[in-house]
Amino acid sequence: MTDYEIDYSFYGANKDAIECTETEVLVIGPAETGKTIALLWKLHRLAFKYKDASLVIMRKTLTSTYGTVLQTFKEKILGEDSPVKPYGGEKPQWFDYPTGSRIWIAGMDKSTRILSAGHDAIMVNQPEELTLDEWETLTTRTTGRAGHIKYPQLMGDPNPAYPQHWMYTREDITRFYSWHKDNPNLWDGENWTEQGMRTRAQLMKLTGVRRQRLFEGKAAQAEGVVYEQYNDAKHRIYEKDLPPMQRYVGGQDWGYTNPGFLGVFGIGWDGHVYLVAQVYRTGEGIQWWAERAKELHEEYRFESIQCGAEQPAYIASYQKEGLPAMAAFTDVLPGITNVQERLDQDRLFLVRDSLRYADPELERDRLPMCIEDEFPAYVWADNKKDVPVKELDHGLDACRYALARIDRLSRKARRKVKAGWVV
Repeated sequence: MTDYEIDYSFYGANKDAIECTETEVLVIGPAETGKTIALLWKLHRLAFKYKDASLVIMRKTLTSTYGTVLQTFKEKILGEDSPVKPYGGEKPQWFDYPTGSRIWIAGMDKSTRILSAGHDAIMVNQPEELTLDEWETLTTRTTGRAGHIKYPQLMGDPNPAYPQHWMYTREDITRFYSWHKDNPNLWDGENWTEQGMRTRAQLMKLTGVRRQRLFEGKAAQAEGVVYEQYNDAKHRIYEKDLPPMQRYVGGQDWGYTNPGFLGVFGIGWDGHVYLVAQVYRTGEGIQWWAERAKELHEEYRFESIQCGAEQPAYIASYQKEGLPAMAAFTDVLPGITNVQERLDQDRLFLVRDSLRYADPELERDRLPMCIEDEFPAYVWADNKKDVPVKELDHGLDACRYALARIDRLSRKARRKVKAGWVV
């Protein structure tokens, strides 16, 4: 260990993963178990140990790599006096080591040149976001053909996912399961530290499937989930795969203590709907939301903004700002059925990294930060498929409003009522 390196002690599953030499390694565990720092430290040490090694830090998208794991790498691993040199300014493309080794920064959606080459080791942050095809593609980049380290490896630090996820079933993966006591910042070997008690108290506030995954470390799927047709791997796409858009409709769910949500839903030439931008925030008043809506309207030119009808004064405020806001069709069950049908037919997609103005308090408290976080947690009350639980539905309500407009649901509902059908 040199004077400029940050000294860490690793325990449990994190220590085992660092010492493991198998070709595919995952450290699976809930939030704040230290698994990310352990694997970043391992990659960092490989760069110092071997000459001319080619290593990669990556995530599903390049934007999310820069926004999360790269910040941890710079702050927790490199520190201030490191001789490691970044190339590329605030968003570096790589880091050069005195040994001639290089750590590349990549995302599955971009950096094609980087991911088309062979590498000695790749560290994937949150690999539960990847499809099995993407993971297997990465295994072909760490076969040993780079030839600079003794044990080439593909490794990752996933949070728990649903029980059928490929990371639990792929035979070639060596799995380690980390727990909060593996993190010395939380557990001193005998007792919880002050930081440990704060962290655990925060995680214990989580509910449902998020508590099971991020606090209890379980592979869990919410029971009675409303949108069981939703498949994260299938219904979230890269921005580069968007078709040309015909028009845009906004969906607005009002909130202050609870999150508010504004989404931009594009209708492609293929007739499919794509969420291309979203704002998900707490603690903001109507003027702040009007400013965000005007920014998005200037960028996308909303055909209309479908708003929750419970705040007519807010709708009027939007209209005074020249925004095409109107009260949405808000009947719950027809709207849910409409969203379900689009998901089932693969006619509704979410663009990855579409979130703007991320909410730091939601991030700190490990609460849903975007519509993607709501889909797997939105459930029926007591498994009755007629009344959903009224929580974790802010983006989903706005989505329902926008799709009701796009699919002319209110007209269909009126026709059914006139015909004497039950809606």
